[in-house]
Amino acid sequence: MSAVFRRLAGDFFSTILFVVVWMATDNVLVATAVAIAGAVAQFVWAKRSGYELGVISYASLALVVLLGGATLVTGDPRFVLVKPSLAHFGIGAIMLKKGWMTRYMPPKVMEFAPDLPVAAGYWWAALMIAVGAGVVATAATGDLKLWGAFVFGVAPAAKVLAFAIQYAVFRIVIGRRIA
Repeated sequence: MSAVFRRLAGDFFSTILFVVVWMATDNVLVATAVAIAGAVAQFVWAKRSGYELGVISYASLALVVLLGGATLVTGDPRFVLVKPSLAHFGIGAIMLKKGWMTRYMPPKVMEFAPDLPVAAGYWWAALMIAVGAGVVATAATGDLKLWGAFVFGVAPAAKVLAFAIQYAVFRIVIGRRIA
């Protein structure tokens, strides 16, 4: 489990830097510059350490530099604020593949309710796309506090709630089918 959290922290390093510096300074331009520098430093460190970097690593660096650069050049934070939506839209698009969730299901689910992971997969895709749209909508307002509340409050809460609902529905449906 700690390996998962280390990987997530690595994947979101520049975002974490951005939020920490933004909270400490209340200055989105300084936070953006630090996030860009952090992303570049992390990338250079990974290359020098011999870590294998995939397409996602290159794309992530490009997004941080391009959107962060646009924020620095224009002074408009909306460019950097929209970045999390791209991840949500991308993940949502991947989740539109029928049956993507089946590989994560225990045998009992696949035996008694093979239809549930397919339906749940589409609901997760819809949720991710809706969250992405929410990120864009809050970023478009330019209100950093609203954006922060959505990205770090509403979006994670929606995912936790969705997981809890999915778990309950799976338990109820499979219990009824077994009975």
